Amino acid sequence: MIRANSITTFCLLMLIFFSACSQKQPISLHPDNPHYFLFRGQPTVLIGSTEHYGAVLNLDFDYVKYFDELKSKGLNVTRTFTGFYVEPQGAFGIARNTLAPGEGKLICPWARSNEAGYAGGGNKFDLNKWDEAYFVRLKDFISEAGKRDIVVELDLFSNIYDTIQWKLSPLNFTNNINNLAPIRDHKEILSLKHPEIIKIQEQMVEKILSELNDFDNLYYEICNEPYFGDLLALDTWEKHMTEFTHKTESKLGKKHLISNNIANGSEKIENLNNGVSIANFHYAKPPVAVELNYSLNLPVGDNETGFNGIEDVHYRTEAWDFMVAGGALFNNLDYSFATGHEDGSFKVAPGQPGGGGQALRSQLQNLKNVIDSLDFVKMKPSNELIKNKLKGMTTARVLANEGNQYLVYLNNAIGISPSEGSKTEVFNILIELSKGNYTGTWIDPISGLRSSFPLNHSGGEMELITPPFIEDMALLIRKR
Repeated sequence: MIRANSITTFCLLMLIFFSACSQKQPISLHPDNPHYFLFRGQPTVLIGSTEHYGAVLNLDFDYVKYFDELKSKGLNVTRTFTGFYVEPQGAFGIARNTLAPGEGKLICPWARSNEAGYAGGGNKFDLNKWDEAYFVRLKDFISEAGKRDIVVELDLFSNIYDTIQWKLSPLNFTNNINNLAPIRDHKEILSLKHPEIIKIQEQMVEKILSELNDFDNLYYEICNEPYFGDLLALDTWEKHMTEFTHKTESKLGKKHLISNNIANGSEKIENLNNGVSIANFHYAKPPVAVELNYSLNLPVGDNETGFNGIEDVHYRTEAWDFMVAGGALFNNLDYSFATGHEDGSFKVAPGQPGGGGQALRSQLQNLKNVIDSLDFVKMKPSNELIKNKLKGMTTARVLANEGNQYLVYLNNAIGISPSEGSKTEVFNILIELSKGNYTGTWIDPISGLRSSFPLNHSGGEMELITPPFIEDMALLIRKR
């Protein structure tokens, strides 16, 4: 005879077992709404504020402190490069660039040789040998992220923009001992012109995918910004490398999502590469990229921001606009993370190519909290529910499950100059709601403060007057 407490214990053990099994499945598209993710059994959007992609390859960077800061703000995505591409200090005007390791501080997939002469300090590389210490660090990085429910976007490659970056690449014939053909044009590295280089790139992909297959908090982006230079060569190369990555993954136990970085700003995707599950854009403000590609039924991301000044308003409003437009992923490029300032305390000074800092991360946390409180899998972009044109250049976006929940975002920051001072305004919005009894909540995206009110409606159009605000305001309407 089996006792009741034995049955209870058995059921608990089985629950733990199946829970552990489900957690091991990599982040995937949500089966009920592929515009969003499923991660560790939960509907998921990814919102982050990321250092400049050097957390693994820069030996001086303490990524545990970095992850602790992201976790404290409830942020759940980071973006990092493999070491195929690095930058010199001063590139793009970035102060304390984490993607520009100090003398001899670069670690990458390939082992150092016994021959001195790497342009970034230390010995040259041997492209026939793996640096096992690198893979230990890479796996520890993803593991520490996973402990904090943070998803890692690993960019396998990056555009090599100019000669100054090519001079630091381990694949440059001057930086290794492998007697490669002397390629002097950096634009040829991401092309199919040199079979010897393609073979090295493919071997790196195979090694990384094999080493990381067991992780669930991981997806791969093939290449960062493959749209500067010889576009025909880059497109052909990216298609080849995407298909190679997809085929390599298909032979392994677990299948990870693959992203292509489509464009800066926006672009309508006409031909998606085989195996791609995520379409990422940079500087997607306004969020036309989501609207143009929503019919593809996949997550659309804005995974790099910048070049709008250092003020928080630019990147907060970009995030809210993008996510309320139906985006699944937003990742701010945060220059307050630097070596020695892994907690994000480095002061981002005027003249930097972007912003970042504690205040902005708290504002992104406010957005994440609102989205997470929604049953967003059942929602879709519904801007047509706003029936009036707002004054000035103010825009309104709506994400809705009509009759149940509505998220409205008003962006009044377009065209406002900080020199104009703080001038609050109120707006009348005419919104179409299904019949029902609701609770309306005004949300300040900066402070996160909320003000709720009852909203009983017989159906059709309803006029609402906003609280006074300067830059932006959100409205959450939920059926009671």
